[in-house]
This record gives sequence, structure tokens and C-alpha cells, in this order.
Amino acid sequence: MSEYINNSAERKETLKKLILDLHDGGDLQEIKARFRELIGDISAVEIAQLEQSLIAEGLPVKEVQALCDVHVAVFQEALEGQASPEMTPGHPVHTFKAENFAAGQLLGLLDEAVAALPDGDALRRARAFAEQLGEIDKIYLRKENLLFPILERHGVTGPSSVMWATHDQIRDQMKTLRRALTKGDAEQVQEIFPPLAEAIRQMFYKEEHILYPTALRLLTDADWVAIRDQSGEIGYCLVRPGDQWHPEVEAAELPSAQGDYVTPTGQIPLNTGALTPEQINLVLTTLPVDVTFIDEKDEVRYFSQTLERIFIRTEAVIGRRVQNCHPPHSVHVVNRMLDEFRSGTRDSAEFWIQMGGKFIYIRYYPVRDGEGNYRGTLEVTQDITHIRKLEGERRLLDEA
Repeated sequence: MSEYINNSAERKETLKKLILDLHDGGDLQEIKARFRELIGDISAVEIAQLEQSLIAEGLPVKEVQALCDVHVAVFQEALEGQASPEMTPGHPVHTFKAENFAAGQLLGLLDEAVAALPDGDALRRARAFAEQLGEIDKIYLRKENLLFPILERHGVTGPSSVMWATHDQIRDQMKTLRRALTKGDAEQVQEIFPPLAEAIRQMFYKEEHILYPTALRLLTDADWVAIRDQSGEIGYCLVRPGDQWHPEVEAAELPSAQGDYVTPTGQIPLNTGALTPEQINLVLTTLPVDVTFIDEKDEVRYFSQTLERIFIRTEAVIGRRVQNCHPPHSVHVVNRMLDEFRSGTRDSAEFWIQMGGKFIYIRYYPVRDGEGNYRGTLEVTQDITHIRKLEGERRLLDEA
């Protein structure tokens, strides 16, 4: 019958029908047989497009997420028949796969330790292994913040929604496991761990057979260079990336953090975005902190006029030397701090005082340019009275 499926649109509709039949409770073995009969092979890109189509047509992400585990099982035979691209050490996909391998090895060690509970030494090992396994979150963070945005620019959004939801589930399961290990509750650990381990291993499979092949087909070398160059800010899971991958990419080819975004007239381009002067002013005056900037000549150049400013500032202070803004008995402290900022011997200073029933936190930071030259000092003042009283967690928006 496969000869009748001779274009991608028909092929896609056929695949969607199989997935929806699964969703409606169809027999898995019967659907597997139909799949083998209808389609000899399927690319990872088509699976990604399939997820995207289902979401676009209104199927909730949670439904697609649950479905994803089943359809990976259905498509596994076809996917395993495809050659996995061999990547050079240093390429982001090579790094992702090396991390998966290391995390998989650690998962096996944790599996053995959990099975040996409640033995005391096994509990100690399980705690250590679980702590190390928490590094897996760095893989998920790099996917969410580096790979997914670039895939979306190439028109692929399905995997982002589905995988991100699964990342969050794994994160929650990891927290629950670590809490149980801290309490030494062997029975709870042995109940929690198997579904967590299965979820992590399923994620390895989806990444290596769906996500990464899709990305390799769509992304350019310039895209991958951008991902590689920003990955260090987030960090890696259990491995150090190689350095043998050096594609010839012109600087002009590298995607900006903003994709194809062009700064409109009237906006000021910033390192990560562009804003109008009005927007900049609104942002600064909305921040829950008071900000004052002193330039390299020790002159006040800016202060934010927030609604509940803690210390009085008037426009007359602009251009005034900061030493003249403080009482004589404290000028030596100001000068010492600024001198240490200039010399690079200090990178912050903090003070806290109680004033009118409020607990005020004051911080100072040296401002340096890209070459490390001192360009001024930033003062940040905040009323943290309420913050100091916070306890526990709040994860939901409170009622208005």
C-alpha cells in the first residue's frame, strides 16, 4: 500500500491518523502493524512536524506529551533503521550525546544503589549519585534557551512545547527523589525512582532519534556555532565538550540573539533587544529597586525616579560630584570604595540599615566596558522588609 503514499502531505495525514487512533485508545500492536504496512520509514523531521500539526490543530500540549511516549514506541523500529550522524567533538550535538551517555551511566549506578536500599552504604551512594544526576538539568536548559529558539525560527515548534513539559516533569520527580533520599525513606525512593529513570531514558531516545536529527537537517553551521558559543554560560552535564569542531563560518552569517529582528527607527539597539527611550525609562522606573549611576569622573549621571524612592533625589544632583552628595564624615568611605572599584580590587560593596521601620539593602557595583575599563559605579537600593519575611513557596498567582 505504501506506493499510494507518494507525497509528504498524504504521508503526514496518514501518520496523524495513526497517532490519533492511539489517542482514542486503539490497539498498540494493531497500529504498529498498520504502520509497518503503510510506511517503510519515517524521518525525524516528519515526526517533529507531526507533533507541531497536532498542537496547531488544537490538541493540548499535555495530550501530545502523553502521546509522544506511545508514538515513540510505535516509530522506534523505523527510527532505529536510520543512521545517526557522526558528529565531531565540539559540535553541540556531539556534546549533547556525550552528556546523555554519561548521564545514562550514572543512572545505572543510581539504579544499583536504589535496589540495594535500605543498606546504609547504598543510601550514601544513592544520595551522591542523585545529586550528580541533577546536572542533567543543564542539558534541558541549553535545549530550552538555545536549541528550541533557533528551531522555532526554522518553523519547528512542536518539540519545544512537548519536551519542555516533560523536562518540568523530570525536574519535579528529581526534587521528590532527593527529598526522599534526604529523609532516608528507602520505600519511597524505590517507588519514585523507576518512573523517573524511565522518563529520563525516554528523553534520551527522543532527543537522539527525533530532536537532534531534526535539528541537524534544518540548522546551519552558523546556527550551531551560535549554540556552541553560548552553551558555556549555562554549563554542561558531567562532561567537558570537545574542541575539534571548527566550521568555516563568516561573522556575518552568525545569527544574532534576536534572529532576523531588525531594529525599528527610534529604538536603541541593546545587547539583547532594542527599546525606545520611553520604554527604557518606563522599565527603569518600574524596577522594584532605586538605581543611581555615577560615571568614571565620580559625577552623578542618572537616577531612577521610582514611585516609592527610598532616598530623596532631585534633578539638581545630576552632574554633581558624588562626594558632595554625602556628609563629610562618610566621604572617606565613598572614596575608598570608588578607588577599589577603579583598581579592580573590589567588585561589589553592600550595606544595610534600618530606617522608619524598613530594612534597607544598599549595593554598589563597578561598571566596566568590554575591555575591562572602569566606566562608573551603579548604586542599587531596595526595601527588603517584605522579602525577609517570606517563607516556603508560592507557585500560583494569588487571587486579585
